[in-house]
Amino acid sequence: MYEELLRLLVALDGVRQNPAYHPEGDALYHSLQVFDLARAATSDRALWAAALLHDVGKSVSSEDHDDIGADSLEGVASPRIVWLVRHHLDLLHEPGLTKRRLRGTQALADLGRLRRWDVGGRSPHARVLSPEDALSVLFEGADLSLLADGGEPAPFHDPRKEPC
Repeated sequence: MYEELLRLLVALDGVRQNPAYHPEGDALYHSLQVFDLARAATSDRALWAAALLHDVGKSVSSEDHDDIGADSLEGVASPRIVWLVRHHLDLLHEPGLTKRRLRGTQALADLGRLRRWDVGGRSPHARVLSPEDALSVLFEGADLSLLADGGEPAPFHDPRKEPC
């Protein structure tokens, strides 16, 4: 799991983002900042992982990076982490629908926190861990059975994964 996640993270190094929205620079630097914000706010390792990995799909495509990233993590990370990565833009793109669909759930609270960290992790002057150190911090003392494939389930059935 460590090697696969490191490969996905390192692929973000040098991936430029729109400077109007991401003055901090590349997607790796942004992801490491989001990870630090998550660590400061919660002890929930699945949220730390989702924060660190939420943009891994940007190494392939920026436009649909949420789905690409989630698909990349399937079989590697827990269904909960995959679900959070897949839906991390829902409150940006469809805030009303997302809030109605998830009203009163932990999933909505988690997406709200992930969204705040995603917006907050855009400093061009932040000090961050290396990808290797971030993964070491993520795994240190963690119950890996909750983070790995087969770990914590997704919050509920994912309607975006249904065949048409």
